[in-house]
Amino acid sequence: MRKMPGGMPGGLGGMDLGKMMKQAQKMQEDIAKAQASLADQTIEGTAGGGAVIVTVNGQREMVGIQIKPEAVDPAEIEMLEDLILAAVRDAQAKAAALAEQQLASITGQINLPGLL
Repeated sequence: MRKMPGGMPGGLGGMDLGKMMKQAQKMQEDIAKAQASLADQTIEGTAGGGAVIVTVNGQREMVGIQIKPEAVDPAEIEMLEDLILAAVRDAQAKAAALAEQQLASITGQINLPGLL
């Protein structure tokens, strides 16, 4: 095999491939732990000044909904539907931000040259 600049086949420039593999494996393990942790965390999204509260887990799965009695008006069902949708979107956006934050904290701890 022809040597590339840097002294190693493929031009890895002296990087320790074994060390990189260990870092990648640790990152996979940390990501799996973070995903399991996210499943146990709950986030609330609200709409209508708290008239509708939707709870999702860190994996953006809806796990609960609360509707205050004053939000229920038979003549305004469409408004209630809009409030529920807005609360779901709010909760999912917050869950996505939490997941992104946790992933960033994991990937920021591991130095993988050229990959991040």
